[in-house]
Amino acid sequence: MHRLLFDYDLPAHAIAQKPIMPRDSARLLDARSLTDYSFSDLPNLLRPNDVVVVNNTRVRAARLIGRKETGGAVELLLLDRQDEDWTALIRPARRVRAGLVVRFGDDMATITSDPVDGVVSVRFARDGDEVAAQRGQVPLPPYIHFALEDPNRYQTVYAGPVGSAAAPTAGLHITSGVLSALVAKDVAIVETELRVGLDTFRPIATENIEDHEMHSEWRAVPQETVDVIRRARSQGGRVIAIGTTVVRTLESAVIDGALSAVHGPTDIFIRPGHTFQVVDCLVTNFHVPGSTLLVMISSMLPNWRQTYAHALEHGYRFLSFGDAMFIEVEK
Repeated sequence: MHRLLFDYDLPAHAIAQKPIMPRDSARLLDARSLTDYSFSDLPNLLRPNDVVVVNNTRVRAARLIGRKETGGAVELLLLDRQDEDWTALIRPARRVRAGLVVRFGDDMATITSDPVDGVVSVRFARDGDEVAAQRGQVPLPPYIHFALEDPNRYQTVYAGPVGSAAAPTAGLHITSGVLSALVAKDVAIVETELRVGLDTFRPIATENIEDHEMHSEWRAVPQETVDVIRRARSQGGRVIAIGTTVVRTLESAVIDGALSAVHGPTDIFIRPGHTFQVVDCLVTNFHVPGSTLLVMISSMLPNWRQTYAHALEHGYRFLSFGDAMFIEVEK
């Protein structure tokens, strides 16, 4: 399938620049009926015995701004750790070669590979997590042009282990009040973890989407989550994924036809033709044109163009700090 099949015109004014307050006052569009709700109405769209699945990852302060020994500025965005080295996006990538030393105040890192599509390997003189925690900034997507007054607005209220280079943004709308309302309706809430990495930032560059190579991301599905989902399914409940990262996590955890507890990398690329074995519904934001996330949406919502056109016409806010939609997966 040609990547242009997943392109659309996104005007700049539709891209949300700041998070809405309170979180659950964002709008929520029923993608099939095109009915408009507030995100605080989400519990009313669910049923007793449904299961809401969240991604509990916390965004690392992964943006590091340093200088070459020659004095030029360098920016690193840490993506994931590979033994002693880190994978990172580097800007500017031009004239960067393996062996380059970058300093962040008293800290130092060495580039250990030549850049490929702007990605390098980096080795820190001391622990990279400590350097990021002390000297890094929480990275915002490149289409956000304003700094956050409160960096916690780019973290979910249930964020746990540090590990991601970007937030699982559908979860940014959830509040403690929404969680309490779900529990009061006998909707279970369980956790997974997917550490958001490179493909959040990388557009599809190949002409055909089948030729796009997904980079692996670490994910985990605990046994407790598996048990709750199996029990809910036996009682007629549905599995509601909060965000595309949860979809990738759950669908990649099907082994021999059954959802299983897993810990490890996945490079699953969900596209039209995929048979959804775990996820029944998805809560998600509106995505960047031509992205792997939009390809995923098209696999569960074939008339996505109609939904997106409605959202644009009715003033929905798009992308990371934007509004959300509720999709019942077409099976």
